[in-house]
Amino acid sequence: MFKRLTKTGLFTPACAMVLAMAVIPVMAADRVTGKSFATRSEVIAPQAMAATSHPLATQIALGVMKDGGNAIDAAIAANAALGLMEPTGNGIGGDLFAIVWDARSEQLYGLNASGRSPRSLTLEYFTEQGMESIPPYGPLPVSVPGTVDGWFELHGRFGSLPMTRILAPAIAYARNGHPVHELIQHYWSLSVDRLAKYPGFTEQMTIDGRAPEVGELWKNPNLANTLERIANEGRDVFYKGDIARTIADFMQANGGFLSYQDLASHSSEWVEPLSINYRGYDIWELPPNGPGIAALQILNIIENYDVAEMGFGSPDHVHLFLEAKKLAFEDRARFYADPAYMDISVEKLLTESYAKQRSELIDMKKAAREFPHGDPEALREGDTIYLTTADAAGNMVSLIQSNYRGMGSGMTPPGLGFVLQDRGELFSLEEGHPNAFAPGKRPFHTIIPAFITKDGKPLISFGLMGGSMQPQGHAQIVMNLVDFGMGLQEAGDAPRIHHSGSSEPTGEAMTDGGIVNLETGYDYEVVRELMSRGHRIQFARGPYGGYQAIMKHPEHGTYFGASESRKDGNAAGY
Repeated sequence: MFKRLTKTGLFTPACAMVLAMAVIPVMAADRVTGKSFATRSEVIAPQAMAATSHPLATQIALGVMKDGGNAIDAAIAANAALGLMEPTGNGIGGDLFAIVWDARSEQLYGLNASGRSPRSLTLEYFTEQGMESIPPYGPLPVSVPGTVDGWFELHGRFGSLPMTRILAPAIAYARNGHPVHELIQHYWSLSVDRLAKYPGFTEQMTIDGRAPEVGELWKNPNLANTLERIANEGRDVFYKGDIARTIADFMQANGGFLSYQDLASHSSEWVEPLSINYRGYDIWELPPNGPGIAALQILNIIENYDVAEMGFGSPDHVHLFLEAKKLAFEDRARFYADPAYMDISVEKLLTESYAKQRSELIDMKKAAREFPHGDPEALREGDTIYLTTADAAGNMVSLIQSNYRGMGSGMTPPGLGFVLQDRGELFSLEEGHPNAFAPGKRPFHTIIPAFITKDGKPLISFGLMGGSMQPQGHAQIVMNLVDFGMGLQEAGDAPRIHHSGSSEPTGEAMTDGGIVNLETGYDYEVVRELMSRGHRIQFARGPYGGYQAIMKHPEHGTYFGASESRKDGNAAGY
């Protein structure tokens, strides 16, 4: 799509350059238009658009808007449905972040709906137990689930339809059943193997001890009842009523620390989105405790180079991206945390001068085995859903929600139909670190929504789910759109770069340069050249994330939607 708009004057000539190296993965079909790696063309609609990781959730979002709801109502409805239909990535036991373009005020708003650690749990407890890290499952990594409060914050500020209407589709599917999709079934099976031993999981999240089969109807009457109570009684039933007491009693009885008071005192926070200008486009992310600014730091570093001239998929393009990612992730490991505990201002991390300083550490002929974190003053895993919606009035929502690891901690309170998240695993146990565990503190997060504006107008709402892939993916999407002139669908379908092994906010340090995964589509000569520069290349299955996006055409006002083949979902509009 971007390349097709070059005649409008929105883009520099570099955006229209022919790619220096063709990337031709093996395809089962020949396309007449677009890049060879594109799975389809964009979906285009005049009034409204939704893009989610599940087709039924997309339909639900559109149905809400057809009934008079707006994009915010639709996003909440789709998220509620995804908690049922894709419990491998999200649910009301997890946290939520959102960016909203409000058409009336013509402004972006950011919401941090992440929960805090139990107030009765201390850093000393972990050290006394001889733990070097917080376990990934069970009661100890559980923090307050923030999603439900996030829904009501979004609805209270921007919503139009009553919550009873918004949550009705998810409730109906939970009672009557929905067919389980292929990729979701795969991850569900893996979660059963890991989580079956934790209280309540097998009883509520399996069928006779197994994951549902592909196409088999999954019913969750407990979740239907929970959502119905939330719709009728409001957010307080979850945080101050019977549901809160059930969660607290369950956790206390099973070795946990999450209390009724932790839930009752929870609140979300409206935050100011942060941006950089990348070659004429304003790229927006939310501030920590999420890692969105890592994407901005990567782009700030890369802007010092002529990437379009390098060509998509060239050794220089891939190498530069990897080194910029390593640099940004060193700062991510050292500085990102609950803002109340950070010892450096976010704004300083995003200055052009700082990015220039960091870019000078890159050797274009040699992969760095380690980098120092910066001095602005002088995750490996994660399963998530991302969705975006847009309505006839021009409102747009970029929303991401997650349990963290797969189906979360495994801790499943009785009769409620959802699993509690394990986000607390992402605290460091290093005393004095900004992300060190403390009572009532938000952990470092991996989930980030994103947005692009041009000349103060909304252009693209997008996200790319998948643990530490997310800031890497965001930066690659922007580069694909702006530097390489790809369309909205092509930008998501293009083969991706994934780097693991960077230093982490949990305390791990990169000393060996990490591991590079290149998705199918990169030429072997490129792989060989990267290896000669010192990169360790390995094949991997599935770490490349999942992308959805909606673009508002700057001239025609129509919506373009994209959703990729790596997930089970789709984009649709009317």
